[in-house]
Amino acid sequence: MVGERTMDKSKYGNQSISSLKGADRVRLRPGVIFGSDGIEGCQHSIFEILSNAIDEAKEGYGQVIKVTLHNDNAVTIEDAGRGMPLDYNEKEERYNWDLIFCELYAGGKYNTNQGENYEFSLGLNGLGACATQYSSEYMDVQVYNDGQCYELHFEAGENIGGLKKYKINSKKTGTKIRWKPDRKVFTDIDVKSAYFHNILKRQAIVNQGVEFIFFDEVLNETTNYVYPEGIKGYVKDIAAGEEFTNILLLETQTRGQDAADRPEYKLKFQVAMTFCNTNTLLEYYHNSSYLEYGGSPDKAIRNALIYTIDQYIKAENLYTKDEKKITFVDIQDSLILVTNSFSTVTSYENQTKKSITNKFIQEAMQDFIKDYLHVYFIENKDDAEKIVKQVLINKRSREKAERTRINVRKQLGGSIDISNRIKKFVDCRSKDKSIRELYIVEGDSALGSCKLGRNAEFQGIMPVRGKILNCLKSDYDKIFKSEIIVDLLKVLGCGIEINCRHSNKELNTFNLDNLRWDKIIICTDADVDGYQIRTLILTMLYTLAPTLITQKKVFIAETPLYEINTRKKTYFAYSEQEKNKIVNKLTCKYTLQRSKGLGENDPLMMWETTMNPQTRRLIQVMPENEHLTKKTFDLLLGDNLQGRKEFIAESGYQYLEMADMS
Repeated sequence: MVGERTMDKSKYGNQSISSLKGADRVRLRPGVIFGSDGIEGCQHSIFEILSNAIDEAKEGYGQVIKVTLHNDNAVTIEDAGRGMPLDYNEKEERYNWDLIFCELYAGGKYNTNQGENYEFSLGLNGLGACATQYSSEYMDVQVYNDGQCYELHFEAGENIGGLKKYKINSKKTGTKIRWKPDRKVFTDIDVKSAYFHNILKRQAIVNQGVEFIFFDEVLNETTNYVYPEGIKGYVKDIAAGEEFTNILLLETQTRGQDAADRPEYKLKFQVAMTFCNTNTLLEYYHNSSYLEYGGSPDKAIRNALIYTIDQYIKAENLYTKDEKKITFVDIQDSLILVTNSFSTVTSYENQTKKSITNKFIQEAMQDFIKDYLHVYFIENKDDAEKIVKQVLINKRSREKAERTRINVRKQLGGSIDISNRIKKFVDCRSKDKSIRELYIVEGDSALGSCKLGRNAEFQGIMPVRGKILNCLKSDYDKIFKSEIIVDLLKVLGCGIEINCRHSNKELNTFNLDNLRWDKIIICTDADVDGYQIRTLILTMLYTLAPTLITQKKVFIAETPLYEINTRKKTYFAYSEQEKNKIVNKLTCKYTLQRSKGLGENDPLMMWETTMNPQTRRLIQVMPENEHLTKKTFDLLLGDNLQGRKEFIAESGYQYLEMADMS
């Protein structure tokens, strides 16, 4: 009915305010508790139950935790701890099972600072078990303690059937919970095996000696995670024998407070670290929880390492005049470091536990690491010098890369137009990138022949003047001072991609959509000099824009080796075999001559042999064997001098014919 009101928004008064009760507090707003109503929130609900099992193991009750991922997205977590108390609680005048699984902010971990029940606990807020139960389609709980088995069953946040309890003839203790995250609560409950592998490996690393057994029902696989050496063993695994300093393990225990009016609490922590140029890592854990954003430990590590290494550089007078101070990036580029801290009072940034904010933890870790490294550098001069030398190399390389980035962006910026012409570049008329072809030719004479022989509608010409830099053996600063390389990159239009520790993010401007050409065709003389120029151009593309090769945009124009003339017809042979085949078929008189350089060819010949899509021969540069390509480039054009000598000694004779042809 026109004008009918389904809701009178003007009547907003005292009766308009309502509160969520029971399971709805989580089921209707899961993001408030778990940080998200998507897959990340669902994963965090799993971690809440796992945390309870880990807390038991940390207190010394049960060293094996079993986790199962079922085919229907259900999860089972079983520990061998003391078994959570579920009977009647006279103080609260309620059953403990009701408090643990049906009451937010109820638990046994509020008095960790007094050493009651749990000293260093992952769960502090009394939310986890209840919130996960509320967000489940169903949950089954089995608890074993004092010769009893307790059973509970929940559906959509509601208990069904109360607490069941019976005696068992066993001393078994522990808790086993099976539940299925509810698709009505989370938008996605399909938690992949990779999540479990990742989280269980991390927990094994920071809970030294605790074994995690993961059964993947989907893949029918069982995986065990245990680190007898804890974080030091993990750092050793990451370094894989490539570290250039000792692997250090720093550990201590202390007490302190975040402010004068705040309670004093216990803190213990470990730091495992080494320096390595092959692999790097920076990870922080607190009370077994992985701190993705770090917080206090991250600030402590950054401040301590910058201060200690900077002081050593100054003391040894290793900075050049007016040189800027090192940054943490310069240290992190060669650092493998893991911290593992525990405290009886913890201030998490939020329930997802990805960062902590304790002021005392930051200060205690920072001061201890500073003092430790100061003494270590004095007593271990070799390690100190290696670390400082590498940090300064990283710093100067980063600063050089930044200068290069600014320079490259200036050079490659702008468009190719009348005001920004590229010297001797000849564009084509068409703007349709799907048909445009760029011929990269050798020298000005070849430019003239190709320019007159091409189809100006879709074929552009870019001459290279002599042999360009070997980009595999030149640093980026030198490469981008080369006019011909910069000009060629401007003509291509797609930018550059550089896989360099210091330069990748800053210099990587590559965008295939900005490529102005459908085909990039390298066209050089069929002699040794021509082959070398072709190889250097390919090396440039391989180094600065390898995606052009993987996307099959790069071609080589095959130019004829011989010209065979008869009275009526001219034949072109592209190899010795082809020449012999043509000659053997001829019954008339002919003349045979070695094909001239591209610059000496007449335009008609250039069109017919090299540029006409109907008659030319193009070799597509294929990306199939990336490993072999890299190995070959490094052998023939890289820094492997000894390998190159051995290759020439063993295989050089196969290429003598090419040298004779020149």
